[in-house]
Parts: sequence; C-alpha cells; structure tokens
Amino acid sequence: MSVAGAPAGIAPRAAGTAGGIALFLCALVLFAAYDAFAKHMVASHPPAVVNVSRYLAIAVLALALLLRHGDLRLWRQPHRGLLVLRSVALAVVATCFMTALVTMPLAEATAIYFTAPLFMVALSPRLLGERVGRAQWIAVLAGFAGMLCIVRPGGELPLAGTLLMAVAAVCYALFQLLTRRLSGLVPAPVQFAYMALACLVITGLPLLFAPHVVLPSSAEGALMIAGGALSGGAQLLLLAAFRRVAAATLAPLNYVQLLLAVLISTLWFQRPPDGPALAGMALIAVAGAYLARARRAA
Repeated sequence: MSVAGAPAGIAPRAAGTAGGIALFLCALVLFAAYDAFAKHMVASHPPAVVNVSRYLAIAVLALALLLRHGDLRLWRQPHRGLLVLRSVALAVVATCFMTALVTMPLAEATAIYFTAPLFMVALSPRLLGERVGRAQWIAVLAGFAGMLCIVRPGGELPLAGTLLMAVAAVCYALFQLLTRRLSGLVPAPVQFAYMALACLVITGLPLLFAPHVVLPSSAEGALMIAGGALSGGAQLLLLAAFRRVAAATLAPLNYVQLLLAVLISTLWFQRPPDGPALAGMALIAVAGAYLARARRAA
C-alpha cells in the first residue's frame, strides 16, 4: 500500500543515486509482497485486525526512530494540526484499502489506488496554490479514463470495493499534499511517529462496533505482526532511498509496484486482469509517469 513520495524533511545527498534506486525498488517489492499478504489474510480475518497488527509493528519502529532522534515530546511539536490531519488521512487510506481487498482483485485494486498522483495534481491548485498546465490536465484526464477502463460501470468489480479504493486514492493524495506542506518544517521521525500511532488507533476503531470479533491465534497474530514489520521495513527503505535520490527522480519507478501487483494477482490469486483492465492500467501508469516527469522538470 504505497504510492511513494518523499517524506517531508528529507533532503537527498549529492551521491548514491544507484544505491538509492536499488533501495527504492526493494521497498516497492516489499510493499507489493505485503499487499499480497494482506489480501490473503483478510480472506479469513477482519481487515481491522490485519491493520492493527501492521501498525503495532510500525509503531515500534517509529518509536525507535524517535528515540534515536532524541525528542519524544510529540504533543509539543509545531504544526500539530497538519500532522494530525496528515496522519488521519493515512489512517483512512489504510482502512479503506484493507477493507476493499476483501472483495477486490489485487491488480485492479492497486491500479485504482495508483490514481492518487492524478488526484494530487487535480487538488494542488486549490490546496497548494500550484499552477497546473494544459498538458498536465490532459494527462490527468487520460489517467482517469484508464480508471474507467478498469472499473467499467456495470462490470464485474464490486461497487463498494471500487468506491473504497477510490476514497483511499483521494485520501492518499491529500496525505502527500500535506507531506509537501510540512516539507522542511517537521523532522521525518516525528511525522513517522504521528502517522504510526494515529493509524494504530484509528484503524482499530471498527473493532469497537463489530458485533463479534474472532481474534487470530498466537501463531496467526505473530505472522501478522511480522508482515507489519515487513511493511515498516519498506518504509525505512523509502526513507533511505529519499536521502540519496530526489523524489522526482524516483517517482516514475512507482509503477513497478503496479506491475508486481499484476504478476502476483495472476500467479498467486489466479485473477489476471482482462484486456480492458490492462489497457486502463497502462493509461494510469503512462499518465502518472508523465506527471512525475513534468514535476521533475518544473
């Protein structure tokens, strides 16, 4: 579950481009592996349980980073409102994404989620005051046309899952825009800790309203937490990659994860995308890569 963007407060070093790209690709592989793992687990466990186990592991990693940073006073950080809003946005992403995976094929779900960069461009004039050119708007429209090729109103994809994944994409776009707003204002370990703790609490809220929750066995719980640690490790690899390479350089590589999702959906879950869906994914990938290149040139 990631359309990777640079965390605020991370400045790339002058050297280490090849190493940074390798770290970034490793992170994408881990994210794709975790999404497949999550898809497998939500078939027999509530999505909220899978999310809580994930963010329990990530929260431990985040607190370790915060200890290394040397400032545990999260409540005394500047821009708390933006930090909380950013964290809540990601918690909504996690909740919608995991719930949608119950019914959505992995490849199509990932492709819809990868429209987040399109929503970022569409929202940036209002939220950040950025100017968006005509060619960028055309790319956005092409990407959304690709999403329609995947969804095909009246087609086989479940409506509820499709809507949840679209909400996840919009909220992830908001998360990334808020990350850019916080750039240089709040240290990355502080942002990471806010995000992890907020997601741990908020993604667990659905359990309070569930009439009956069957908790996983100790072995299953340990496996879920290990999966969460895998996801947290991917986050740390992203931090390391963005210290070596500019985000605009890495952004087009995001779509490697979409390719991995297609392969996993086909080989593991026996759900290959059909022709129109593959065409839609290609449109989304090309549009997103163009927008990333345009941002790099700006």
